[in-house]
Amino acid sequence: MIFLDAAATTPVRREVIEAMFPFLTNQFGNPSSHHELGEAAATALAAARQEAAAVLGCHAEELVFTSGGTEADNLALKGIALARREADPRRTRVVISAIEHPAIADSADFLRRVHGFAVDVVPVDADGLLEPATFAQLLAGGDVAVASVMYANNEVGTVQDIPALAALATAAGVPLHTDAVQAGGWLELAPARLGVAAMSLSGHKLGAPKGVGLLYVSSGVQIEPLIHGGGQELGLRSGTENVAFAVALATALRLGEAGRGAAVERVTALREDFIATVLVRIPDAVLTGHRTRRLPSVASFCFPGTSGESVLLELERRDVICSSGSACAAGSDEPSAVLTAMGVARGVAQTALRFSFGADVTAAQLDGAADELVAAVERVRKLGAQR
Repeated sequence: MIFLDAAATTPVRREVIEAMFPFLTNQFGNPSSHHELGEAAATALAAARQEAAAVLGCHAEELVFTSGGTEADNLALKGIALARREADPRRTRVVISAIEHPAIADSADFLRRVHGFAVDVVPVDADGLLEPATFAQLLAGGDVAVASVMYANNEVGTVQDIPALAALATAAGVPLHTDAVQAGGWLELAPARLGVAAMSLSGHKLGAPKGVGLLYVSSGVQIEPLIHGGGQELGLRSGTENVAFAVALATALRLGEAGRGAAVERVTALREDFIATVLVRIPDAVLTGHRTRRLPSVASFCFPGTSGESVLLELERRDVICSSGSACAAGSDEPSAVLTAMGVARGVAQTALRFSFGADVTAAQLDGAADELVAAVERVRKLGAQR
C-alpha cells in the first residue's frame, strides 16, 4: 500500500509509543491526586508541557492540552471572542478567512447564531491567499473581538504569510489565532516569530495518537473556558488530564521539529517531481493551491471530466491511498468549500484529489502513485464515456 493521506492522519511514531507507554500502564495516577502516584503523573504532565513550550519558544503556562485540533480551534475562537466582549461590549465582530477548517467556520457561525456576533469572511484569490489590504480593512473599527486565519490549508496546502497578517492584526488591536494543525513538522511554529496571539496544533498529524491537541494562548490574551469543572489545564479545560497523550504530543512535537529542516528539503523536491509528472502525463489536470507557497507535503489536483470519488476508489483498488479533500468532510456530496472560495467551478471542484506525504515518503512510492493515478484517471474516463 502507498499511503498518501498524511494530512488526514499519520502513524504513531515508535519513539512516541515508548514515551507514553509507562503512563498507560504502571504510572497511571491522576495528576490531581495528592499521593505518590498522582504526583508522579503531575510531574510527567508538567514536563510534557515544558517540553512542548521549549519547542515553541513560549512559556509552559501559555499551553493548554486539548482532545485535538478541533477542540483547540473551538476554545480559541469562542473563548477569546466571549472573553473580549465581556471585557468590552463593543467587540461584537469576528473575522475569519474563506478557507478555514470547519472547526473555525462552524465556531464562528455558532458565535453568530447563539451569541449575536457578526462574522466577516475575508475572501481569497485563485491560489488561496488572503489579500492583506482587505484583511486590514475588515479588522478596522475597534469592534473586532478575534480574527482567525489558517496557517497552511488542509486541502490545497497554500501557506499564508502569517507574520504579515499578525502584524496587521496587532496594529488593529485584534488578537490573531491561527490553525496550524497542518503546519506541524513542516513550518516555523514559534508564536513569537509568527506574531500570533493563539495557535492550534493536533497530535495525530505529527506522529502522536488521535485524541490530543494543543492550544497556545499568549499570556496577555483574555480567554473564557468552554469546559467547566475541576479547573484543570490552568483553568481553561476542566477534566482529568490525559497524561500519556500529553507526553506523546510533546515527544512528537520535539521529534518533528528536530527533523524538520531535512524533511522539508527532501519532501519538497519529491513533491515538485510528483507535480511535474502528473501535469505532464495528465495534461488537463489542474494543480490547486499556490504553486510555490504551499506545504512541502501536499500536491492537490482537479481532473476535469472525472469523478473525484471514482478516481479515489480506483486508486484504492490499486493500493494507493489518498483523499478527495478534507477528511472532516468525508461523505459529503458538496464540492469543497475551499475550492469554490478560490473560484473553482463546482463541477470541477468535485473532481479534486489531495495527495499528502509523510516525512518518510520515497521517490519510488510517488513514481508508483503517479503511474497508478494515470491509469485510474484513464479508466474512470473510459467508463464514463461508455455510459
